[in-house]
Amino acid sequence: MKIGVLGLGIIGSVWARHYHAAGVLAGAWNRTAQPDFPQWRPTPEAVADAADVLQLVVADPAAVADVLARLLPRLRPGQVVVQSSTIDAESSARFAAQVAARGVRYLAAPFTGSRPAAEQRQTIFYLGGDAGLVAELEPLLALVSAHRFQIGTNEQACTLKLAMNLNLAAQMEALSEALVLCRRAGVTDEVFFAALGKNAGYSGLTKLKEPKLKAGDFAPQFSVKHMHKDLRLAEHTAAGGVFPVLGAVREALRVAEARGLGDEDFSALIKVREQP
Repeated sequence: MKIGVLGLGIIGSVWARHYHAAGVLAGAWNRTAQPDFPQWRPTPEAVADAADVLQLVVADPAAVADVLARLLPRLRPGQVVVQSSTIDAESSARFAAQVAARGVRYLAAPFTGSRPAAEQRQTIFYLGGDAGLVAELEPLLALVSAHRFQIGTNEQACTLKLAMNLNLAAQMEALSEALVLCRRAGVTDEVFFAALGKNAGYSGLTKLKEPKLKAGDFAPQFSVKHMHKDLRLAEHTAAGGVFPVLGAVREALRVAEARGLGDEDFSALIKVREQP
């Protein structure tokens, strides 16, 4: 099976290069043209014509809707749409119905893992949809990932992804507050992270962000603006419930984005706490 990647951002570009190295990339497209990219195609329609599987890795539900509007007239029976953008369950259900109406199969495949994980093929997919389709796509998705969890429905997979990002954002906010508290007391970063490393609160996120926080390096692995978008979707999903941490962390991300930090890594939340 040949795959086309639509969306060459931080993650999509890495995946597309892995697919290309494996000899299965049929086409790649991005809203901002990248004509030097391997298997570049000038339009989404051209990717649809060339590929058996179309993987969408774009910003939000609106972007998915825009790309699908162009793809739908060109889709043909036998193709598969793999939707890997982080979106809400309601949007995913709508997109799945649109694709199915063309006689094409749809798999929700949101993921976790930032750029370093993608580069090391350590992405983790949350797959929602038909078990047979999951099995069929296993060899292809294994080229860019370490684990593929079958979650259930496409709506459940999308909700789980939003929940995972809420957990990460809350951890990042707590880590930022704790570090700023210690810095103000004169505790060095070396002492802080050495102590945290022996504490039950140490996590994979801490390990990933420790060097960035120490160096003041906020080059994006996962940006403020995308995390803020994900928590807006989580808040929409949570409508009618009480989720105080979600509200607090979303507000911190809103402030960070308003201060011009949207394109920085979401560890830049610490700047909001250092300069209230």
